[in-house]
Parts: sequence; C-alpha cells; structure tokens
Amino acid sequence: MPDTLKEFLRNIHQVEHHILDEYSSNWETIEVPRKTFLTSAGKTERYMYYVQAGIQKSYYLSEGKEHIIAFTYPPSFSGIPESFLSRSPSAYYLETLTDSLFLRISFEKHQHMLDKHRQIETLFRKATEQILIGVLQRHYELIAYTIEGRFRSFMKRSSHLLNQVPHKDLASYLRIDPTNFSKLLSSVKL
Repeated sequence: MPDTLKEFLRNIHQVEHHILDEYSSNWETIEVPRKTFLTSAGKTERYMYYVQAGIQKSYYLSEGKEHIIAFTYPPSFSGIPESFLSRSPSAYYLETLTDSLFLRISFEKHQHMLDKHRQIETLFRKATEQILIGVLQRHYELIAYTIEGRFRSFMKRSSHLLNQVPHKDLASYLRIDPTNFSKLLSSVKL
C-alpha cells in the first residue's frame, strides 16, 4: 500500500503499524480510463476505493438529466458508500471524469479486517462520522444558502475543480442553472 494511503488512514485514526500493514495487503491497484462507470444504478457496490489520481463524479439520473451528488479526487475515498455498507443495489452512478488510479478493497476483505481488528473498526467508524458530517454540511448549504452562497462555499473548498470539471457538472452539483453559474463566475469576487 502506498504511504499516501497509510498517512491518510492514520490522519483519521492511529492504527498499529503491523495491523495497518496487514490491512493494506488486501488492497489492489487499478487504473481506469475516463468516462468509465465504476458502479451503475441497480448494481451493488463491491469495492471501497482510495483515489490516488483522477476525478470522479457520482450522480442520479432523473428524466435523462444528471443530478450530481459528489466529486471525489485525491486523497479521498470513493465509491457508493450506502450500497457498499448495506450490500444493496445502488440508486445512482459512479463514473470517472478523468483517467483515474485507485487502490480498492472488496467488501469481503474489508469486513474480515473490521471483524478481526478493533483498531480498523474504530478507524472506519471515525471515517464514517467524517463523511456524515460532510453530508450534513452539504445538505445545510443546499437548503439554507443562496445560489451565491453555495458558489462561494464551493470555491473556498474546491476551487481547483473549476478548470478540471465541466462547468455544467459543477452547476448541477451546486443546484444552480448553468447560465447562472456562468454569471457567478464572471461577477463574484473571491
């Protein structure tokens, strides 16, 4: 396992080196070209991913229109977490926007390590807590912020995506009409 993943995991929760080494031996490296579906709606997520390179998006389709839920990029986890954890079919898609490099672990291997090592279980409880906090913050922004407020918050958090992700996708993520997104780009001083 690359040191970047070990460092990423240790920043969530300290795990003894030998346990982290054992856990890391279960991860495999995969390269995926751009515009590839990692998981499709109706399919159960089989893997948890750690993004080493590239950008991905998760989205629902409704009446042929994409509704973007999240972008993932290094260093972060990726996947469809509720499908992975509950072993139920995904309600949405996970697709690579760019060529991507991942480490991945299967549900079975991950679950075995959770059962075997309390430190790994604690690590992923804390990771799940962080994800929940992020989801709740995003939910709050979507219901309480104006379109300019959502735009400003996004620019503070993820402005590096502006030149790497199609603006129509960013507008969808922020729940802003693409025309209004373009106006915000040219008018809001950051």
